[in-house]
Amino acid sequence: MLLDTGHRAVLDRRLDAASSAPLAVGFSGGGDSLFLLKAALDWARPSGRPVLALVVDHRLQADSARWTAQAVEKARALGAEARALAWTGPKPAAGLPAAARRARHALLAEAAREAGAKVLLLGHTASDLAESAAMRAEGSTVPDPRAWSPSPVWPEGRDVFLLRPLLFLTRGEIRAALAAEGQTWLEDPANVDLRYARARARASGAEIVAPEPDVERRPPLFSIDEAGAVRLPRDIAAAHLAAALLCAAGTERPPRGERLERLLQRLRSGEGFTATLSGARIEAGEMALICRDAGETARGGLAPLSLAPGETGVWDGRWEITAGVEPLTVVALKGRASSLSPDQRARLVTLPAAVRPSSPLILRQGAAPCSPVLDGRDFAAEGGGRARLLVLDRLKAAVGLYDQECVT
Repeated sequence: MLLDTGHRAVLDRRLDAASSAPLAVGFSGGGDSLFLLKAALDWARPSGRPVLALVVDHRLQADSARWTAQAVEKARALGAEARALAWTGPKPAAGLPAAARRARHALLAEAAREAGAKVLLLGHTASDLAESAAMRAEGSTVPDPRAWSPSPVWPEGRDVFLLRPLLFLTRGEIRAALAAEGQTWLEDPANVDLRYARARARASGAEIVAPEPDVERRPPLFSIDEAGAVRLPRDIAAAHLAAALLCAAGTERPPRGERLERLLQRLRSGEGFTATLSGARIEAGEMALICRDAGETARGGLAPLSLAPGETGVWDGRWEITAGVEPLTVVALKGRASSLSPDQRARLVTLPAAVRPSSPLILRQGAAPCSPVLDGRDFAAEGGGRARLLVLDRLKAAVGLYDQECVT
């Protein structure tokens, strides 16, 4: 029986005891993830809930394939299902840790969603919190791992939440508990490679810090229309403003702190203005209207998306589109309003002018153009397919309105 330091209470608090969906666990074979996998299996076993261990091979070490195979074998021996994932393709010459982190999160999220899992458990500890603080002291922008959060990658991470139940445990405490059970684990040499900021912080013996208290947060007041435009009060908190920008624009990279602060101050000043940031357009009136910046077309944003029959894809980070019996292409409405029917044009003019150009238009051979904004999100009656606006659920997750596995 593993040392219980409150992680069972965290699992009880966040997970849906009645769910039969698999629990996904990021598993490297290292001590932290081994402790986590065993804890997840102990929690899930009484209800018969499956546990899926996902092992990522970054292909950065000569022995990574062997380590991955050992981790998969270990997970299966413990009673979990297991699947190996690989980061393929060329690796960047600069910014490798950040690129590897994004690739890992994308692989894990896609595999979890494919398996039907809504929650991905990760083995971050109090030691990781301390190391993140030490890295920021050196100028890094790495954030603290949070106990519960949406996946940080988009759109791969849609509908997937991260749960880190070990933030009250140090790495030493975890290894002592595993050793007492006679367990062994893998050690990644990158953890002691001082070329990397994380390894330097680990070697420095960073002072342990307490995790952020798990308290209920007051969400902002907001509304989202059928086109995905967000309306917020002008006195919005900085974190919620940043989330609204990303969600309304369908983008992933948060705005730089100084640019976000300038926008925040302009909103709070009461002036009327129009601005762009992080792919979003902001129109400040009585409320702040935030929508996709149609000017992104010229900079490579709002790119067309082509789908084969039955294929699902995400257009512009805002719309999940599934093709029907015929292939289709999704494009921005900008410059194509003349192709709409009179009824569609009548509905179009009811939308704010800033929202119209970046609305999706669906093109199919031999069929009139249609739009999930103008014609409804389900055009399957004609074999056309389905569309789902992602902005609302993404923003609810970002501001903490979804704080448990069951979010329906």
